[in-house]
Amino acid sequence: MFMQKRDIMHPSSKNLLLAALFCALCATLTWAQAPQQKSQSPVQPAAQNPAAQSNAQQNDQLEPVQDLTPPSDAEAARLATPPAQPPNQPSDTTAVNVPQPKKEGKDQFLFKKDVEEVLLYATVVDPHNRLVTNLDKNAFAVYEDGQPQQITSFHRDDVPVSLGIVIDNSGSMRDKRPKVNQAALNLVRASNPNDEVFIVNFNEDAILDQDFTSNIDLMKEALDHIDSRGGTAMYDAVVASADQLSKGAKREKKVLLVVTDGEDNESRVSLEDAVRRVQADNGPTVYTIGILGDDKEAKRAHRALERLATETGGVAYFPKDLSQVDEISRAVAHDIRNQYTLGYKPSRPQSEGGFRNVKVEAHDGRAKLQVRTRSGYFAGQKRADNQGAPAPPAEAMKH
Repeated sequence: MFMQKRDIMHPSSKNLLLAALFCALCATLTWAQAPQQKSQSPVQPAAQNPAAQSNAQQNDQLEPVQDLTPPSDAEAARLATPPAQPPNQPSDTTAVNVPQPKKEGKDQFLFKKDVEEVLLYATVVDPHNRLVTNLDKNAFAVYEDGQPQQITSFHRDDVPVSLGIVIDNSGSMRDKRPKVNQAALNLVRASNPNDEVFIVNFNEDAILDQDFTSNIDLMKEALDHIDSRGGTAMYDAVVASADQLSKGAKREKKVLLVVTDGEDNESRVSLEDAVRRVQADNGPTVYTIGILGDDKEAKRAHRALERLATETGGVAYFPKDLSQVDEISRAVAHDIRNQYTLGYKPSRPQSEGGFRNVKVEAHDGRAKLQVRTRSGYFAGQKRADNQGAPAPPAEAMKH
């Protein structure tokens, strides 16, 4: 059509008027047909003829009229696709349009925020030191820095734990290890079958002889790695073991059992550092067994073991002889399996940091009950964070 239009633009001089009228008629017909031909070659007429360019501009102004023509299949598919939603604009289809991996990621983040509530594992005993295991949520009151807190979660189930067994392997423990090893295995046998356990033997170094496992044969093999020599770096071993729980534990509830027969004399970190590390938010409950004498060094070891335990809600045991160690290990297993889990979201934001004192009370309407739980925690501090406490030495945990 465009070629016909261009040929007619060359009339003879004899029919000038007729040609002009005919040209005008052709231009009118070209304009009328332009919407249908535009998709074939929209640029060519504008480049070849100024009149066609003017027509194209007119067509651009009349573009809304094209909505009346049936769209092509490709155009129909485009129109059927909903437009992208502007940022922060609510949409009824948002949940459908978000890709599943992103949705899972968002859920995971929200889950982590929920988990950031403070969890307390509490053991309740009566005046005769007997476990009380039949209380409900209303029997408890939680205080942080003296302010009452709302309990947001409550359980009294036998939940599996991630347990680190940390045993002194220094020279003075040589004759004690067989009975201590047997007691450790009996603790595992008396515990929840779904527990995961790792074994650390320490002298001047902490050796991870068995990573997390539920296989008691592997635990026994690791405990039998007796190389009783050197000094006692208990604080280093505690810090490294707490970090091992932080990095690798699959269970929410975490426990350390520490067995030693003497005072720490090799650690690079201090007792204060070790206590701070296990007092991190949701840090482990620490049980200690001190097979000690009655000299001056033993008294210092006694105080250290007692502090590690009481600050985290555990118990420090000091048997008079080796024959009591096995009974103590079973008592530890019984204690772990009969605790209450209390959760609360602090009224003061965690982002403010700092140490928070915690107190839990329990009442049954009859006798005064004693509650054993952690004495406090460092808000927002993870076990592997420095937060004022030095990191454990690089060689503190060896494989």
